[in-house]
Amino acid sequence: MSETSFDIVVVGGGPGGYVAAIRAAQLGLRAAVVEREHLGGICLNWGCIPTKALLRTAEVYRTLRHASDFGLEADGVRFDLGKVVKRSRTVAGQLARGVGHLLKKNKVTVIDGHGVLKGGGRLAVHKDGATVSELSARHIILATGARARVLPGLEPDGRLVWTYKEAMVPEAMPQSLLVIGSGAIGIEFASFFHEMGAETTVVEVMDRIVPAEDPEISAFARKRFEKDGLTIHTETQVKALTRHDNAVTCTLAGKDGATREITVDRVILAVGIVGNVEDIGLEQTKVEVERGHVVTDGYGRTAEPGVYAIGDLTGPPWLAHKASHEGVVCVEAIAGVEGVHPLDPRRIPGCTYCHPQIASVGLSEEKARAAGHEVRVGRFPFVGNGKALALGEPDGMVKTVFDAGTGELLGAHMIGAEVTELIQGYAVAMTLESTEAELMHTVFPHPTLSEMMHESVLDAYGRAIHF
Repeated sequence: MSETSFDIVVVGGGPGGYVAAIRAAQLGLRAAVVEREHLGGICLNWGCIPTKALLRTAEVYRTLRHASDFGLEADGVRFDLGKVVKRSRTVAGQLARGVGHLLKKNKVTVIDGHGVLKGGGRLAVHKDGATVSELSARHIILATGARARVLPGLEPDGRLVWTYKEAMVPEAMPQSLLVIGSGAIGIEFASFFHEMGAETTVVEVMDRIVPAEDPEISAFARKRFEKDGLTIHTETQVKALTRHDNAVTCTLAGKDGATREITVDRVILAVGIVGNVEDIGLEQTKVEVERGHVVTDGYGRTAEPGVYAIGDLTGPPWLAHKASHEGVVCVEAIAGVEGVHPLDPRRIPGCTYCHPQIASVGLSEEKARAAGHEVRVGRFPFVGNGKALALGEPDGMVKTVFDAGTGELLGAHMIGAEVTELIQGYAVAMTLESTEAELMHTVFPHPTLSEMMHESVLDAYGRAIHF
């Protein structure tokens, strides 16, 4: 059993952990990452990346089925599910190997095992029931991530009732499917399986789908999803699951208490995630845990000196890019880098890769008004944009929210083709504290989808040209 000393030890090699370790190494600190499963974490291996590969397949499949809209003929289009899944896993594997290369390149030590705090700047590493190493460090960063939330009575079994993990590697395409939860994870899986031919139903306990989004965008999304054939039940709970040999009967209860039953081949549980706070030694520290997540300040510091936490472990938004940025902020604060400041959660863009895509940053119109802002709101529809029409993607909208007094961009909300790429323009604008004046005077190239971003700003001030 070896004992090794480091400046920083990071527990968890996901998007928060490996980025924190690399940044520490760049700053001249001796860094190590302890990872029990696979570098890249859930995001690269079982989340962000492989799901995007699946959704890309669904997008291509959809386009091929509508080839005649583009003057093309593509008869008898079909798919090989095994090859679809294999491509997704290959993409994930390639990126995970790339993380290992980056850590090696930056001279970060990688230790295989499960890290447990032992107090006094010490960390034990366990593997297969044995302690394989004991590390010491002045600073220990917890980046252990999160796992799927499980509801009583709706527990996944890996065969009939899936979490995101089983949903990514189906052995056969179900003919019918129920998705519980309409957040980003639920809607993305609903979109994928629906596009691939499964009769898909979404159940959401809130009064609207993708409830974290601006209500206007949510309403637009529901209308489009239902037009495409998705069945959506809001203000509805799944009360029970009755499992058969190869099907599940689901008891649904509406707001009025009335129940109905539907039988489907498979169920996907997508009702959020909870932090991995167990079995990492927190009980021996002053670290505070609230509602399944570690409490930190803006720099990742916990109530225990020398112990920090970043990423999904610390609560929403549960986004890889949030975790990575938190890792950088945490390490730079430790290293005393001048000018480091806490991450502003209002400036974290969120993206959902369903069809049509959804993206947003900042406050919704509803939340801006609730916060006391007098607002100016601009909108521009995809149908008014030449590039959108040329792409065959006329359904969508760009919405911008400004403070009426100062011109500050408070939020931007988008639905439609490629909005997950477009949203970063508004994120940069918010970071630069741009007002409507700078955005109006920015020259947007033609013909591009980005022109709608300009027009939405102009519309907020009664100056839209093409609408």
